[in-house]
Amino acid sequence: MPLPTFHMIDKAPQPVAPFSHAAEADGWVYITGQMPTWPGEPDKPLPDGIEAQTRRVMDNLIIVLEGIDLTLANVVQARVFITEFERDYEIMNNTYKSYFPEGQCPARTCVGVTALAVGALVEIDLVVKRP
Repeated sequence: MPLPTFHMIDKAPQPVAPFSHAAEADGWVYITGQMPTWPGEPDKPLPDGIEAQTRRVMDNLIIVLEGIDLTLANVVQARVFITEFERDYEIMNNTYKSYFPEGQCPARTCVGVTALAVGALVEIDLVVKRP
């Protein structure tokens, strides 16, 4: 088995910790959890509210996927982390599912957490299969 390939995507947001945007091995790609930060503007305030933050996170994930010639159609699994589970779960779900064709959402886990980096309300990571 060849060693993993690590991807940094120029158009994606600046990492908030020491990580690659994606790591790939044997056709499997692991996309690091994205925050609702702005590409090219790391000091810009986060969007207000869970809907706007979920959209920013999903758009950031799309930027990473496009940077390695993949799309949301290649996603096998997602993990969602939210800080205000009871308050934000339904709104986050409605926003999240709008990014996928009906009936074609990937497997998913959603976990309530006490805090996320940069004060975010939501973070999402992905497992993707290259065709």
